[in-house]
Amino acid sequence: MQALFTHHPRYADLTPTQYAEGLAWLRRIGMVTAMGSPVVEISDSELRDMGTAVSGPQVQWSRAAEEARRAIGAAGEQALLRLLRWGGVPQVSHVAAESDAYGYDMEAVRSLTERAHLEVKSTTDPTRLVIHLTRHEYEVMVADPEWCLAAVLMGRDGNAVSVATVSRRWLHSAVPADKAKEGRWESVRLEVPVCAITPGLATGTWRLLPDALVPSQPVWGLQGPVPLPV
Repeated sequence: MQALFTHHPRYADLTPTQYAEGLAWLRRIGMVTAMGSPVVEISDSELRDMGTAVSGPQVQWSRAAEEARRAIGAAGEQALLRLLRWGGVPQVSHVAAESDAYGYDMEAVRSLTERAHLEVKSTTDPTRLVIHLTRHEYEVMVADPEWCLAAVLMGRDGNAVSVATVSRRWLHSAVPADKAKEGRWESVRLEVPVCAITPGLATGTWRLLPDALVPSQPVWGLQGPVPLPV
């Protein structure tokens, strides 16, 4: 392989070291498996061009799926914004429209001492709740007691079918640990168990959405809104 990168004119644009560094980077971000197989979507014609059997690697990511996930996420944020405003929250700001630097999607304020920083995770799957959490979002959660993760199940009409709160304690226990100073996780996929999901949207003693306004269709194993702890 070293000889191929060194002598073949098709690979003369980079040095062998640069190719090796590129492969290492692709492995770090999860786009290539430990065995060297790509996890991106590759068409049959592309596989044939590379001289690879059409059976190829198992697809774990595709551009279309990523774009669909982003669209569902944006729709979920808009649906929750509508619910918060209908529910009478005095001030709601969609800060994610300004920047991703906040580490959450919106800020809800009821008074000088009561506010919530909401990270919104949206899905169309009523059978299980799977979320993607970035390192930045996690670190903001750890440092910010007002940070709250809102899970939104979207319906076909663009409205929320169900809204729930994901346990901060569970999130803290579920993220991977950095094993060495040379490497660190940047994004993680989590399947949230029912024990870590509370129907409704609440942070501390403030229930942001009245029970009558919260969509209560049982999903993800939930039965409906539960009272806040006294």
